[in-house]
Amino acid sequence: MSAAGKRTDVEADARKRTNVKATPPPPPAYDFQLDGFQRRAIAALDEGSSVLVAAPTGSGKTVVAEHAVAEALAVGAKAFYTTPIKALSNQKYGDLARRHGAHNVGLLTGDNAVNGDAPVVVMTTEVLRNMIYASSPALRGLRYVVLDEVHYLQDTYRGPVWEEVIVHLAPEVRLVCLSATVSNAEELADWISTVRGRTEAIIEERRPVELRNLYMAADRSSERLHLLPVLVDGRPNPEASRLDASATRGRTRRFGERGGRRLFTPRRVEVADRLGEESMLPAIYFIFSRNACNDAVSQCLDAGLRLTTVEERAGIRAICEERTSALSDADLDVLGWDAWIAGMEAGIASHHAGMVPPFKEAVET
Repeated sequence: MSAAGKRTDVEADARKRTNVKATPPPPPAYDFQLDGFQRRAIAALDEGSSVLVAAPTGSGKTVVAEHAVAEALAVGAKAFYTTPIKALSNQKYGDLARRHGAHNVGLLTGDNAVNGDAPVVVMTTEVLRNMIYASSPALRGLRYVVLDEVHYLQDTYRGPVWEEVIVHLAPEVRLVCLSATVSNAEELADWISTVRGRTEAIIEERRPVELRNLYMAADRSSERLHLLPVLVDGRPNPEASRLDASATRGRTRRFGERGGRRLFTPRRVEVADRLGEESMLPAIYFIFSRNACNDAVSQCLDAGLRLTTVEERAGIRAICEERTSALSDADLDVLGWDAWIAGMEAGIASHHAGMVPPFKEAVET
């Protein structure tokens, strides 16, 4: 079939969906007033369209996805919620299970399979792609698919997975695509329209949560860490720029040499202390090595870093014991329970792909 013929068929399918004058179920109740972009996206869904919502982090994009989930449940249909990584799937599973009841929500990732026949299932995008190619019976009755972080379409290695899902899903399934960083939302929505039918681009540029970019650097001439904004009045901060210049000049010099740089990377414990002073905890410190992540936890503990109260430590231990209750004492010893729980109780933990699922889930809770 030619591309034009396929597009005509897709548009006809879209018109069929749009022309069905079914009364949508009442919207979910929220204890806040919906923003304009949320109302526009929900209205588009109720009119039979797919949507692509591009809005900053923290603006409430997931309200649109939750509306789709609630509508599917109200009419006895299914909704799949896809995320790019297991950690996000686990988090969203917990959110939806609390809202709609654990009996209505399932989870399918490489690590977990919980209630996979539920009307609402959270999964990684690769799981859905595999279900489509296997013609899984679970796809019957599917009304909505939420593609969270849809900007992964632009990823060189994983992007084809999102593309295959969009192209090969049954034509009656509507998409709720969410992203905080996609730069060509209207262009992307136009492409989805060519392969799936009408898709509305809903764009919100207002950022409800201020995004601050800061430098943090140690200075040999001062006991206090530098914490400087990268931008001042929308322009590069001259003082921060001097930090960059100083670091560049000093790359070929040793500490102590005349003209050598005065700035250096602060220790992780110092970073945590300063962030605590600025009320900027909790925080994520990215280290690009699994072993180095584990070593960093040990270094912080050895330095005496403790970020939790007595009550918080008790709560953390309870969560850890609940998440690992299926593991034997022998298994826990092999996995390094004592060192792991010591870090957890102190409010310090590593998180990487090499962790066993119970430990990872406890960290994410």
